[in-house]
Amino acid sequence: MTIRVLLADDQALLRSAFKVLVDSEPDMEVVGEASDGAEAARLAAERRADVVLMDIRMPGTDGLAATRLISADPALAHVRVVILTTFEVDDYVVQSLRAGASGFLGKGSEPDELLAAIRVAAGGEALLSPTATKGLIARFLAQEGTGEENRDPARAERLRSLTGREREVLVQVAGGHSNDEIAERLAVSPLTVKTHVNRAMAKLGARDRAQLVVIAYESGLVRPRVE
Repeated sequence: MTIRVLLADDQALLRSAFKVLVDSEPDMEVVGEASDGAEAARLAAERRADVVLMDIRMPGTDGLAATRLISADPALAHVRVVILTTFEVDDYVVQSLRAGASGFLGKGSEPDELLAAIRVAAGGEALLSPTATKGLIARFLAQEGTGEENRDPARAERLRSLTGREREVLVQVAGGHSNDEIAERLAVSPLTVKTHVNRAMAKLGARDRAQLVVIAYESGLVRPRVE
C-alpha cells in the first residue's frame, strides 16, 4: 500500500523540500500541496490523502482550524494529521491534539524522523513520545487547571463503559507507552493490548491513540504532573 501524503504549509520552499523527501520513498507519494488550511481540508478529501503534514501558522484558515474541519468530517475518518511545529514547545500542541491531530513533529527533525512519523501516523499510532506525553501535554493541561470544574463530564461519564482492564491500558497509553511496553507491564500479549486499545477507542469515540491520551487527561482518569 502506498501512503498518500498531503503537504500543507504556506512556505513553498518547505513544501518542495518535503515533496522531494516523501516522493523518494517507495511506499509514499505526495498527492497534493496546500498553502492554507481551507485548501488543505478540501484537498484531503479530493486527493484521498492518508496523512496530512499540517503547518499550524498559515494565512486565512490556520492548521488548527483545518485539523478540526478534517476530523469533524466522517468521510475523512481515515485521514491522519501530523502537525509540524517550529518549536518543540508550542502553545498549539494540545489544542491540535484536541482538534483531532495524531501528533506533532518539529520542523527541525531529521528526514528519517519525518518519514517514520508519516508511517506511524498512517498505521494509526500516535506521535507522542513518553517525554512529550508526561511533560509537555501534562504541563499545558496543568496550566489550565486540574480541578473538577476543568474536567469534561461527558468524557468522564464515557469512562464508565470501559472494563477494568481497558481502563488500565488507557492509563498506560496516556503514559506514552507502546503496546509492547504495556504488554510487558501488564503481563499480557501485545495483541491483547491492541484489542483493548481498539475497544477503548471505539467506546470513547477516539480517532487514534493521541485522542485517547487527551481523553485520559480531560476526563480526570490521569492527573497531570509538572516535574
